[in-house]
Amino acid sequence: MTPPDAPAPSDRPGDPAPGTVYLVGAGPGDPGLMTARSLEVIASADVVLYDQLIPPTALDGARVDAELVDVGKRGGGRQVPQAETEELLVRHALAGRSVARVKGGDPFVFGRGGEEASRLRALGIPYEVVPGVTAGISGPAYAGIPVTHRAHAPGVAFVTGHEDPSKPESTIDWAGVAGFPGTLAFYMGVRRLPEITRSLIDAGRPADEPVAVVQSGTLPTQRTVTGTLADIATIAADAGIKAPAITLVGAVAGLRDELRWFEDRPLFGRTVAVTRARAQASGLARRLRALGAAVVETPTIRTRSLDAELPDLAPFGYVAVTSPNGARELMAALLRSDRDGRDLYGTTLAAVGPGTARALRAVGLRPDVVPDTYTGEALAAMLGANQPNWQARNPDTPRRALLVRGSSAGDALPDGLRAAGIEVTDVPAYETLAEPLDDRSLSAVATADYVTFTSASTARFLADAAPGHDGPHGRLPLGERTRIVSIGPVTTAALAGLGATPAIEADEATIDGLVAALLADATR
Repeated sequence: MTPPDAPAPSDRPGDPAPGTVYLVGAGPGDPGLMTARSLEVIASADVVLYDQLIPPTALDGARVDAELVDVGKRGGGRQVPQAETEELLVRHALAGRSVARVKGGDPFVFGRGGEEASRLRALGIPYEVVPGVTAGISGPAYAGIPVTHRAHAPGVAFVTGHEDPSKPESTIDWAGVAGFPGTLAFYMGVRRLPEITRSLIDAGRPADEPVAVVQSGTLPTQRTVTGTLADIATIAADAGIKAPAITLVGAVAGLRDELRWFEDRPLFGRTVAVTRARAQASGLARRLRALGAAVVETPTIRTRSLDAELPDLAPFGYVAVTSPNGARELMAALLRSDRDGRDLYGTTLAAVGPGTARALRAVGLRPDVVPDTYTGEALAAMLGANQPNWQARNPDTPRRALLVRGSSAGDALPDGLRAAGIEVTDVPAYETLAEPLDDRSLSAVATADYVTFTSASTARFLADAAPGHDGPHGRLPLGERTRIVSIGPVTTAALAGLGATPAIEADEATIDGLVAALLADATR
């Protein structure tokens, strides 16, 4: 420890000014409960020291050049000593780096943030506290238990269930805690539940008072058991309840059956693997999580812009875009050549489906044509059928179409247009590449209840990630009980080529259609 009369680090000649340390609460586990400020800090930090009990996507926004350090705080598991964690905070801050110390829950609620702040203050290192949603409120809320209630609990007391083991004896005033006229929320106490309940009963708390234990609150793996002070320890042990868990003691625990909602969502308890590119996966993942699913994001593909150059658009009667990526690349290519949407005036802008149409609108372009069936064949048929009308209205407009799409796109659209007498210019605007999958990701896909495929390439690249595999789903490395969900006939055909037959195919080849089909299967 630096002596009190030592100069602040910034006063030493040649030393950089210390960086700021942010003590960040990442909430109880549901990524949607992270605060905007916590995400801002993680996105800007040079160094992130993180616990294991943080949301699975908490660090997705960290800078690619940020140093990420696992300091491994998990109840009952391996522990990085607190002194070592504090030394890391100090060392990186004194080197002039901004440091995000990311914890589950709230840093000042049983998070040892106070100890870290004291150490930083003693060394003259600037810090900021970013509060997080604490598990003692959010876990019960997701279990349908309000910690306060006008008719049942005028207050709530947070109590540690795991005191500092170096203390010679407990410093908890059990008589005072037992006499508290409201809800008791015990953190980190599942292993000591028999002692906690016995101490409360011995101190005068009614043995028949309702109790609930919520494991992994706010996560898709959440489990809740209920009982009384007299029997909850046995009930929790028989159910195999493990840390992390919150124990609620009080009349509000009896409201669980009436107010439960989280576990009643239609996909609760189901695991769904999403294989589409990471940039597009988050929207689908959010939809599925909102329905209660545990989502495993295992992108098998990624896209890379080819910085395509567009020809003069004046000769083209049609410009067709076949994916959201193509929509974005169309506008990017226009802007690179000092053009914009005005240069599309006089052409018919076509989108293969509503997802592509939405992506066009997002860049300021409104498609003129969207087929009812979302395939290249349907788009070609629609433009071909429109060609005589177009020629009648525009006799001087050439019968030409410009296609802006991926380099590996199929032949159905250009072949269909040529069959209709339309000359085609195909501009590869981006390429689809394999996203490497490690053994952990492959295992997660193989054990999922559902695996979604939103394109032929997502299926092909998953098969390529496990060469030589031959199982119940052909070349796809999936478990026997895994149900394959296909977005539409083109993807289904690609799956068939890999020896796999989807259990579910969306009626409408859109993300909305895929989610609806999966939901119908899960709730039938």
